[in-house]
Amino acid sequence: MTKKGKADSGGAPRGLSLHIGINEVSADAYEGWTGPLAACEADAHDMAELATSRGLKATQLITSKATRRNVLRALRAAAKALVAGDLFLLTFSGHGGQVDDVTGDEDEQDDKLDETWCLYDGQLIDDELYLELSRFAEGVRVLVLSDSCHSGTVTRAPDPALAAGRPRQMPRDIARRVYHAHRGFYDDLQREVAKAAGAAPVDPDTALANVAVSHRLTAIVKDFKPAVILISGCQDNQFSMDGDHNGAFTGQLLRVWNDGRFKGSHARLHALVRAGLPATQSPNLFTLGPAAEFLQQTPFTV
Repeated sequence: MTKKGKADSGGAPRGLSLHIGINEVSADAYEGWTGPLAACEADAHDMAELATSRGLKATQLITSKATRRNVLRALRAAAKALVAGDLFLLTFSGHGGQVDDVTGDEDEQDDKLDETWCLYDGQLIDDELYLELSRFAEGVRVLVLSDSCHSGTVTRAPDPALAAGRPRQMPRDIARRVYHAHRGFYDDLQREVAKAAGAAPVDPDTALANVAVSHRLTAIVKDFKPAVILISGCQDNQFSMDGDHNGAFTGQLLRVWNDGRFKGSHARLHALVRAGLPATQSPNLFTLGPAAEFLQQTPFTV
């Protein structure tokens, strides 16, 4: 049964937000690597302040609190609470990583890797994230802002060690070591997600990039009832860079937003953020589900 919308009950729309900022991860979960960053906690704080100023009820999960359990619990609580007309804002600042794809959801030309968010005590696989987003009710608007690296094919992606500054990506050798040390956990996790999806698995990053043109993606697309917009910090073969106070992507987004003086749509926000960053970091925008109307709305509007 579809959840009753606010318009049906006469109530005003509701807004919730979740802000994840991780300046370092647990050495126990990442084979001795802690991946120190400087600006991720500040990103979460600043985005939570923006959300609150727009009438959203904000939750922050900072560094050691940003565990797999806490993040999944917060996502599921929001999905359960929100109904048609409501808004959910999800922001992430931290390292991106990769694990081997074991469910066969990649094309032959793809890298056979699933992208991840490096949470404090383990990685959140992209398949998991999109499965959780699919749990939101029809008519809920979901905006995801990801200030991290989501590398594409290994052959295209440069080595993070060669990037100037602090790239927000787990180094490839660390990613391989972590995956092999915890292979059973991550492989089983992917199979559980595929089983829960109830259909032939489709790589969600590919789905977001090609939803309008690929017939093979209809299986995952038709299961998405909420309107989802994802703006990521960079292209597949680039790096989202850390900073002294904010990450490059989050800092530019806050400048464009200009304490609410920004006028325009999500598409315009993305275009202006992208225009203000160097060619080496070009934020991407994807949509999933019935997001055309949402895309034209003013960002962060409950």
